[in-house]
Amino acid sequence: MGHSHGQRGVTLMGLIILLFILIFVAMLGFKLIPAYIDFYTAKKAINAVARQGSTAAEIRRSFELRSAIDNVNVRPSDLEITKEGNEMVIGFAYRKEVPLFSNVGIYIDFAASTRDQ
Repeated sequence: MGHSHGQRGVTLMGLIILLFILIFVAMLGFKLIPAYIDFYTAKKAINAVARQGSTAAEIRRSFELRSAIDNVNVRPSDLEITKEGNEMVIGFAYRKEVPLFSNVGIYIDFAASTRDQ
């Protein structure tokens, strides 16, 4: 008298649910990745211009030139520029809305400063 074991494996319904979850995660990734790329491009730009200027006006001008090349979404007027000791500290903060579908979206708050390095 042996025990009969049922088949083991993924049912069709389980496979469909798993596929749905994977597609949703991939869609979310494709929507969010450009926002993070924009943020890291802007962060790289402020780190580069922090070493180039000695006044706020020079830094804004350098940032404006660099952002035209790198297609940065942060405007020079959005930069917070302060002086700490001999060093100029540049920062920015903004909120990005990423629409997902219909009337659903995600807000992401980005902030960076050359002090954070």
